[in-house]
Order: sequence, then C-alpha cells, then structure tokens
Amino acid sequence: MHELAPNLELLAAIRETEHVTRAAELLGVPQPTVSRRLAALSEAVGTPLVVPHGRGIRLTRAGRTLADSAARALAVMATGVREVREEIDPASGRIVLGFLHLLGRSLVPSLVSGFRERHPLVRFSLVQGSRQVMLRRLREGEIDLAFVAPLPSGDQDLTGAPLAAQELVLTVPASHRLSRRRRVRAAELADEDFVTLEQGYGVRQITDDLCAAAGFRPRIAFEGQESDTVRGLVTAGLGVALLPRYGAAPLPGAVEIPLSPPLFRTIGVVRSAQLTPLAQAFHDYVLAETPDFGLEFTPARPSHRAENSL
Repeated sequence: MHELAPNLELLAAIRETEHVTRAAELLGVPQPTVSRRLAALSEAVGTPLVVPHGRGIRLTRAGRTLADSAARALAVMATGVREVREEIDPASGRIVLGFLHLLGRSLVPSLVSGFRERHPLVRFSLVQGSRQVMLRRLREGEIDLAFVAPLPSGDQDLTGAPLAAQELVLTVPASHRLSRRRRVRAAELADEDFVTLEQGYGVRQITDDLCAAAGFRPRIAFEGQESDTVRGLVTAGLGVALLPRYGAAPLPGAVEIPLSPPLFRTIGVVRSAQLTPLAQAFHDYVLAETPDFGLEFTPARPSHRAENSL
C-alpha cells in the first residue's frame, strides 16, 4: 500500500495518456523514471499494470482498476484542498469556536456578531461543552479557539488571554437558613449538600478548590451538565450551588448570596500554537475589542480573587 500512495498521479497520468513519454511530460519527470516506477508498482501488486500496445502502452484490467481508483482519490484530495482553502479564506472562511454553555447568553453572540459586521461572509460553527472537553478538542485541532474558565496554566500546547471576570455566588433555596444573609464564608458550607456541575467543568473545579481551601470536601448530592439544571435543583430544595449570577432579574425560588471574600472566575480565549489566518484574525479582534459581555461580566482585572488562586 505504501508504494501506491506516492504514485497516484502516475497512475492517473498513464490512464489519461496511455503513453510513457507523454505521461512523463505531464508529470515533469524523465521517461526512465516513469518506466521504473511502473515496473515497481507491478511488482508490488503482483501483476503487470501495463502492456505494450502499438507505439504506446495499454493498461491491463488490474492497471485500469488501480488507475480508476487513483483518479477518484485525486479528485477527493482536490476537493479537500479546495475546502481547506475556502475554510481559511480571511474573507469568507469558517471558524470553529468552542465555549462553555453559559457563555452562549451574551459573550459569544456579541463577539460573533461584531466580527461578522466587518466580515459578513465568514461562517461560524459553534461547539459547546465542558472546559475539559473544549481544551481536549482544541489540542486535537477539532476547534480553532475556545472560551473557557479558568484559563489553562502550565500547558505547553495552549495559551490563554483573559477577557472578562464573572462573580460566582452561593445559590440557595429561598427557604434556606442562609437566604437572608448578605455574605457567606465558604467555611459555613461544610455541612451543606451541594448541587454541582460534573467533573470537567470549570465551575466544578472552582467549587472543589474553594471547599478545599476552607478545610472540607463538598458533599455532592447531585451533578449536572448545565447551570440552569443545577439552579432548578437548588430551587427544588435539593442543595446549594456555587454559580455565576443568574442575571439582573431575581431568581425565582432561590436566593443568590455573595461570598466573603468575593470570588471571581476569569473568562478567557484559548488558542493553540497554530492558527489559520482567519482564526488569527478573529483572535486578534477578540483581544482588541470591548464587546458587550453582558451585565454579569466585568473587564478582567488582576485584583480579582481568581479561581486559580484558591
């Protein structure tokens, strides 16, 4: 098989010309080279691929089968190359953008909308998931950029830049013993049942780190994959949760209480070392602009007590 792959163009040229000299001219190689490569291919597959025919050559049935396959393979590759060029075209290509579920409310729509005002033909494929999944897919080249929190540290393959900070608060049922408090210390939660996101989500990592810093391990009652589901479980009285603020409107059936000291997580854009020109342009736009992040976000500042300092 390894002998055939480099000779796809040779087989396609022989199929088209049925002449060694013209095939050599088409490929830009000496005629003896074509003859040697044909002989080597015949030996590799175990049967002659061409036979003399008048002043030229003729493909055998085996040769025709391979040559037809080579032509189809080259057509598929040509289509792939064209699609890649279209993908990376700064004017009309496609960006695969990964982000946490919660960031789909305002942050991602604001950034995508602003960029498309300048580049209206650019297409976005949006991929949501946990922080762990987003970073893995970024390393594997499945997505171009990712918005996550917290930013990765000590990762040689990925680099991140902070964009905004988001306060995390304690969410409790409206009837909870702490519901009338103005602030709550993490140590006061040691005996509580927690409703959290699953392992792999940034908020779960922050919750575990906060409790560890306060000297206890959280007692997990329920785990979910979306913050709205976690809020619903809290509202139903099944536990407390550490979550970003719900928004400007009051949260029905639950109360949000700031922590003491306040706790923020940093939202940032993460990239790998290699970016297409189009993905690089969007990355530069994200860092240069000040989009409407939404009411629950503030510009990232070093003074915030970030999650990775716990």
